[in-house]
Amino acid sequence: MSVIRELRSARELRAACGDDDLVMWAAQDLGGGGRAWALGDAVVAGCLGVSRRDRLGVWGGASSAVELVRHALGELGPSYRPFGERGLMREVSAKLDGLEESGAFSWMSLPGVVEAGGGGVGWLGGEAMTDVAADVAAEVAAEVAALLAADAPESYAVPGVAGVSRWAGVRVGGELAAVAADAWSAPTVGLMAGVATRARFRGRGLAERVCRWVSRELVAAYGRAALMVDDDNPAAITVYERIGYGRRLVLACHVAGVAGVAGVAG
Repeated sequence: MSVIRELRSARELRAACGDDDLVMWAAQDLGGGGRAWALGDAVVAGCLGVSRRDRLGVWGGASSAVELVRHALGELGPSYRPFGERGLMREVSAKLDGLEESGAFSWMSLPGVVEAGGGGVGWLGGEAMTDVAADVAAEVAAEVAALLAADAPESYAVPGVAGVSRWAGVRVGGELAAVAADAWSAPTVGLMAGVATRARFRGRGLAERVCRWVSRELVAAYGRAALMVDDDNPAAITVYERIGYGRRLVLACHVAGVAGVAGVAG
């Protein structure tokens, strides 16, 4: 009989899940708070406070995954939200009492090189906010925050939130026109979030230019890139697919009594 075993290193996790990018991302840094377990043909991995949720990535066969999700929730607590491929999670939620669906969305990943796009994009203030003077960092943060508040108020990534490490952007006439962030990245999966364009500059391809540039940077830094997007945003999905991202339909669940939120919130 198979026994649940805890995976103690990224190497063990990679071997167990076939280097699945969703699971590797959900684990974050196993040495820094993430935890993972394997049973039979399934793996789960999770970490506290990843993209504003306590997330548990689920991979593999449904029968073993049910037991792993039950075990992980017992170890980590009910705030964790299991998510994975849609069919798998529907089977898991159907077999686990008290586990309910939160929302369906898409996980998109990019394993290879990205073709260069238009110029004018760069990291705002420097490679990371910790690399620049406090007054410059504050100015950049305020500028990005103002754009998001006006034109992307539902963005999970905002300046100052733990895990949001750096912002890239492009300017038009000196004004910040479009942005995207390197946020909640794992050692081998860079996550792009906080994509937004100022309303009056939309339709010029600026978001694609910024996303293409950030994607190249993430692949160079982490080996691959990923993002999460709502299924009802076909324009964004088309842009990401044009850049080279592949799409997986996923589903997030939550423990009954811990409120679920639809969409990318998962």
